[in-house]
Amino acid sequence: MIYFITDAHLGCRAIEHQRTKERKLVRFLDQIQTKAEAVYMLGDMFDFWFEYADVVPRGYTRLLGKISELTDNGIEVHWFLGNHDMWTTDYLERECGVTVHREPCLIEIYGREFYLAHGHTIDIEPDDWRTRLMFRIFENPTIQRMARTIHPHLFINFGLGWAKRSRMRHQAAGGETPYRGEKDELLVKFAKQYLVTHPTVNYFLFGHRHIELDLMLSHDCRLLILGEWYSRFTYARFDGENLIMDNYIEGETEV
Repeated sequence: MIYFITDAHLGCRAIEHQRTKERKLVRFLDQIQTKAEAVYMLGDMFDFWFEYADVVPRGYTRLLGKISELTDNGIEVHWFLGNHDMWTTDYLERECGVTVHREPCLIEIYGREFYLAHGHTIDIEPDDWRTRLMFRIFENPTIQRMARTIHPHLFINFGLGWAKRSRMRHQAAGGETPYRGEKDELLVKFAKQYLVTHPTVNYFLFGHRHIELDLMLSHDCRLLILGEWYSRFTYARFDGENLIMDNYIEGETEV
């Protein structure tokens, strides 16, 4: 069985009961570990993650320990970088045994083709130059090296504070934008265009948007946007034949 989750935003100062949500995620991973061959985490598992050479952010001990246990037991864990955790270097790979993906991937699973991505580099309006510029600045190696000269206490608190303010502004403006429809939802538009040149893709899976969407693009291609893991606790599982998206309710959901 293959599992997919995304957007836990652990450590977010604008989301209540973060420690409880981390424990819930760890219990979910504990529950699936006897069935899972691989777990794909599609980005923004942390609300802010920035690695120094010898320092990693505090607050995620339970999750990092569980991921290490999974990989130690031969379960593949794939970690896709999102817009909140793009500053990963080698800690997760070297210490936890995960496979880090810095770009979207087209991958074969049980004989089916999956296009997997967080989605933040796709879900940008063509004229939104501010967001494109911000991502270029964040991804710039020189800027990252300069940021590492700032004391971790100062810079990590700055990053978490920025993320909190961004989420609170987003909530004040009405929260997550509802599904825009096939013609205007950028992830859907991208997938349809990608299918023109890659007609063998069977599934597109995205995070980032924090909405749940299950859409047939053609008779043999399906798109899922996987919600999030701080209120809906959305996940998907694939057994080689069926791809099912569900919401994890502890003690009730059969994973």
